[in-house]
Amino acid sequence: MQVTLSPISQYQVRGIPGTVERVAFDGRTIDYWAPEGGSNHVLIAHDGQNIFDRKTATFLYTWKLAQTSIRIATESNKKPPLVIGVFHSSTKADPNGRAKDLCPEDPFRDGMEPTYVPTFSAQELRGNSYLESVFNAIVPEIVKRTKSVMTPENTAMIGSSMGGLATLYGAIKHRDKFQTALALSPHWVLAGDPLVDWMIPRLPLSHEFKVWMSRGTKGLDALYEPHQDKADQMMADAGWGARYRSKVFHRTTHNERSWASYVDEPLRFWLSN
Repeated sequence: MQVTLSPISQYQVRGIPGTVERVAFDGRTIDYWAPEGGSNHVLIAHDGQNIFDRKTATFLYTWKLAQTSIRIATESNKKPPLVIGVFHSSTKADPNGRAKDLCPEDPFRDGMEPTYVPTFSAQELRGNSYLESVFNAIVPEIVKRTKSVMTPENTAMIGSSMGGLATLYGAIKHRDKFQTALALSPHWVLAGDPLVDWMIPRLPLSHEFKVWMSRGTKGLDALYEPHQDKADQMMADAGWGARYRSKVFHRTTHNERSWASYVDEPLRFWLSN
């Protein structure tokens, strides 16, 4: 498959050696950074606008994902990972672009009812094509450009809120591409317990796959408690054991500053083994 990534810009970020590359693919923006010579670990992040650049970040605060990945990898005597941030596609013309990208598509096309009244139909969802673009076009081309190596055992996907759901959905739809799913504050309230019941049994129950979930206790995150508790119980009942980690971060809320404050823990969960 011939993929063309069009260069947009390069920029520097404090704490990240070299430059972050910004490119476009099929109308979508992607930011990425790799250590010199590439890496044999790959980290794919949703909501790429919040990963590196304060100017594009939703609340002018990023996840500091690359900086933290560099630190955790160094602690684990590993080369830092290639970090790829895929922007969502919300625009003034399509303000619901993010939800259409990151929503797990199949259950809603099959009739699952959201707990709110959306301004668009299930037929407009594009979670499947979004993930296919990420795994079959964007990521392979960036891996090649950076002289990196991508293997499922050394590849992780990370996201928060709707990005947390997209990460779990990615594990269901593309389990052959990565083996660690890091879902921070997954937005279970999108459909409540029915969404938990649909998602958890479909996760790849293999000895190689690992899953991390978390939630805060303030703001929107406080609403996740009963659904996350249900997900935790289902994961335990399914026998995930140490391959599953779920944590509650007290006094954290639903924003990039909170996720950045503890993203070292899911990264360590991925990179320390």
